[in-house]
This record gives sequence, structure tokens and C-alpha cells, in this order.
Amino acid sequence: MIFNLQDINRMSRHALTAVATRIRRLASVLDRLADSLGPPEAAMWRQAEARARREVEEALRISEQRFRGLFDNSLSGVALHEIMLDAGGQPCDYRFLMANRAFETHTGLRVAEIIGRTVTEVLPGIEQSGLIGIYGKVALTGEPVSFEMFLELNRHHYGITAFQVGQGQFATVFENITERKAAEKEIRDLAFFDPLTGLPNRRLLLDRLQRALANRQRCAQECALLFIDLDDFKTLNDTLGHEQGDLLLRQAAARLSACLRESDTLSRFGGDEFVVMLENLSGCPDESAMQVEHLGRKLLAVLDQPYDLNGCEHHSTASIGITLFGHQPIGVDDLMRQADLAMYRAKAMGRNALRFFDPEMQAEISARAALEGHLRQALQQDQFRLVYQAQVDQGGRLIGAEALLRWDSPQLGAVSPATFIPQAEKMGLIVPLGQWVLDTACRQLALWGEGEDTAHLMLAVNISMRQFHQPDFVEQVLMAIARAGANPARLKLEITESLLLDNTENVIAKMTMLHALGLGFSLDDFGTGYSSLSYLKRLPLDQLKIDRSFVQDVLTDANNAAIARTIIALAHSLELEVIAEGVETGEQRDWLAAHGCHAYQGYWFGRPVPAEELIASF
Repeated sequence: MIFNLQDINRMSRHALTAVATRIRRLASVLDRLADSLGPPEAAMWRQAEARARREVEEALRISEQRFRGLFDNSLSGVALHEIMLDAGGQPCDYRFLMANRAFETHTGLRVAEIIGRTVTEVLPGIEQSGLIGIYGKVALTGEPVSFEMFLELNRHHYGITAFQVGQGQFATVFENITERKAAEKEIRDLAFFDPLTGLPNRRLLLDRLQRALANRQRCAQECALLFIDLDDFKTLNDTLGHEQGDLLLRQAAARLSACLRESDTLSRFGGDEFVVMLENLSGCPDESAMQVEHLGRKLLAVLDQPYDLNGCEHHSTASIGITLFGHQPIGVDDLMRQADLAMYRAKAMGRNALRFFDPEMQAEISARAALEGHLRQALQQDQFRLVYQAQVDQGGRLIGAEALLRWDSPQLGAVSPATFIPQAEKMGLIVPLGQWVLDTACRQLALWGEGEDTAHLMLAVNISMRQFHQPDFVEQVLMAIARAGANPARLKLEITESLLLDNTENVIAKMTMLHALGLGFSLDDFGTGYSSLSYLKRLPLDQLKIDRSFVQDVLTDANNAAIARTIIALAHSLELEVIAEGVETGEQRDWLAAHGCHAYQGYWFGRPVPAEELIASF
């Protein structure tokens, strides 16, 4: 049973008392009127008046019972009060006149102990709350009021309605809204806080960042964003499971929180990413940068401490990107992008590092984005071409060539393969680009096969790791050969040692299948990557290629010379051909020949040129 204003106004004990008073006054008037009548008429009047009096008194009794039943059994706490005024006529206190059981339950105040007492006697210090002034206005003006308050007495939230019930008197109705407030808080927390760590989430961070940017004109201090990414977190999830990953995130959040001021914002931005927003730094950008760097290194240090994941000790590090902002006009998205770019640059430094945003980073990103657009366009518009670098024997005779990709962009000019090939790898374009190279090279090989002086030439084509791992790689190679009408025995596929790091058995199976059909394989850049003699023995290789990094200093660096000699000896012991790339002088060629290497490639014999020019030069 819940009280409302109508219930109280309709059944107020004071209102009923006023009605009874008016009835008694009316009865007195009727008595005087009866005295002025004759005996028969007077008797009739008195009988009628007595009957009416009994009916009214019964109605009053029933109404009083109903009021008392509602008042006593209401789930809402209800109390009647009398306002008290000071000498200046201002509200200074109020007295408890009545209160129901629910009021006692809600507030913890015993009704028997408070009736007749003032609120300042019952609750010392309540003057500071402003309630006396609020209730005084209600009692004196008759204007009702509703509000919410938190009662320290029992740590509950209440919705309170106060209204006048007589001049200088008022009633209060209490409803316990603690559960509703808890539900509202839960909804608010779900909207603005991360359920795993309890930290502000992305939405709340961006909202606070927006406010900080809006306020920056009124504040002389610098602000900063720190974008924190836990290194190799995916590996932890994959190996130990998401439960352990969640535990590490909670511990990392606690460590970060312990390093920050109460005014700082720490947010779990998503996944293994945290963002710290620092406000009210020094007004000097250089001093602010020093402050933030000091904090950043402190955060790196605490995140580098071992984690206890249910008894399992785990080590983890983080990378931090930092951007400062003050009075310069900038948007939320741009700030987040700057911090993110700086974080990725920190990862590129080797992780467990921090970097400040530099405008050059944005320039690099913009250039990379432009490169991506031009690269896609180049593939669609056939802007690529192949050039061929000679491979010769000890006598200087042309025995083959390596096909090398070139890109002449109408917008960018000649773009270095060292620039666009890694980008094509990242974009996923290396597979269609590699297929184009293979198709074009096979057509050139078929043309050479038709000439008496060129039919003996081998053509080496580089194959990327991603292209090789395509499920239909073998079929695509055979189709390229078939479409061009090329001799598979004159085609050599160059692979790198990194290809052997993943799914080695599948790599060997594909190589064996193609080798059985006549294709050759050369292991490119040998000695610079992951080398395993056990795999080397199992691979159907035809050739080892000495990397240019060993060749260029073979005459001056004893270590490079020793490595080159070892590769040559290893190739001979495995009955493989050996070729050296990057040969730029006759002395290098002579040294290699003296140590058993009889095939060469490099500027000493010619730069990469179109096929017609290559043949003409020999």
C-alpha cells in the first residue's frame, strides 16, 4: 500500500477534525432553532438532529479507521510535522507530530521516541542539509516539493514528497528507492565502465576527452594522452586461455591505477589497450613532456613486473604512445590517432618502449595511404613491368636471369621495390601481384625457348611466402606455365628461409611435387635467416644463393669471407649449385671463383634491364 498526495489530503486526521468542528457548530444552531419552536416540532428537530449527529459521528469514526489503517499499514514512510519559526519569522526547526511504522522501518528512528521532539534534537547537525528551509517553505506557502536524498543513517536512498496539511504544518512521504538507484547505477556502469576492470570505458573516455578539449581555452596547462598496448597479449590468450588473460588485464589495470592521480582518467579502451588522459600538467610544453615521460617510464616499469596468474608466473611488457595537447585546435579522433601512431612506433622500436607523437609519423601514414591507393590502381592499370638481371658462369657466358619487378607510377614516378613490395604484403596484394609476375615471366621464358641462342637460359622468379602458402599454389604455377607454353625445366623458383618457419611439411610436399615436374628451386639470401641443415637435406633444392651482404665485404671482412666459404662448401657437399649475388667488382668474382663458386649475378655483369636489352648485351 503506497500513499500519495490525494490519500493524505483526503484522509488527513486534521481535515476530519475540522469537519467535526463544523458539524458541532451546526448542531448548536439547530438546538437554538429547536428552542424557538413548539414542543412537538422541537422534539422532531432534536430527534432528526440526534440521528444526523450519530450518522456523522459514525462516518467520522469509519473515516478515522480508514485513515489510520492506510497510515499505519502504508509501505511508504509517512510523517506529519509542525514547522517552528525563529524571532524573525524564518523556519528554524520542525517537530514530529505523527509517524507510521514504515517511517520507523525506513529511517531507523523509533516513532515512540521522536513524537513531540524537534528534528534538531533527533538528528543533530541536520541544519546543514537545508531540509528545514525546504520544509518551511512548504509549510508556509503550501507549495509541494519532491526530491531525492541519501540518508547516511542507514545508507539508503529515498524519494521524498512534502506538502502542506494545514497552516504551519506539513506531511512527508518517504519511498525507499535504493534498489532503483542501484539498478540505475548498474545501467550507467554498463554504459560507461568496463565490466572486467571497473575502469571507464571507451565511451566515457571520449566524453571526458571531448570536455577537456572544450575547456582547454580556459586552462593554461597542457594535457596528454598515453595509449598503452600490452605486448604479445594475444599469445597469452592463445596459450594460457582467456581466463588467465582477463586476470592479467585486471592486475595491469590495478598497477596503472596505483601510479595515477585521482584527477587522471585511466580507461580500458578495448582488448589489451588502455588509455590515460592527464590534465593540468605544466603550462610549459617542455616541462609537460618531461612530466609525462617520467610517468610513462614508471608505467612501463610496473607493467614489466611478473604477474601471478593463479600460481603461474608470467612476464609481460607494454608499448606506450604519447601525444600532448594544449591550445592548438584538434579533434578527439585526431588526438587518438596521434597516440595510436606513436604507440605503434614504440612497438616497432622493439616493444617495452614509449614514443611521443611526431608530425612526421602522420606524414608517413598519409604517404603510405596514398601509396596503397596508387598500388591498387597500378595493378588494375598494368603499370608494372619486369626487368632481368643477368646470371653468368665463370667464363662470362649468360646462363640465365632473375626476373625483378618494377613500378613506374604516373603520379609517384619510379617506386623502389623496397617500398612497394612490403606494402603489397601488408595489403594482401602480393598474391595477385606475384601471379602477374609469374605469368609475365613464363611468357618471356617461352619466347626465349623459341630462340636458338636463348633456349638454354634459366629464369629465376621470386616467390613470396604468402603466395607459396596459397592452397592452389601448385596449380597456379602449372597453369601459368601451360598458358605461356614455357619449358618448366628452365623455370627456377627462388624462395627464402623464412618459408620454412611455418607448415614445413606442406612446403616440402609442394616443392617435391613441382620439382618432379621439372621445376628448379633456389634458396635465396642463404645464411641471413633461419637455417636448418636437417631441413636443407630434405628440401628438393637445386641451388644455394649467397646473399649480397656476405659478398660485398668478402675481401675485407674475415667473418663474411668465412661464411661465404662455408656456404660454397655446404652446397658442394649437398651436390647443389651455388650462385653469388651482389657481385660488383672483378676482385669479388675472382675470390668467389677461387673458392669454388662459378655462377654470379650483380652490377659487374649488368644492371637489371628489359629482356631485349639483356640478350643484346651478351
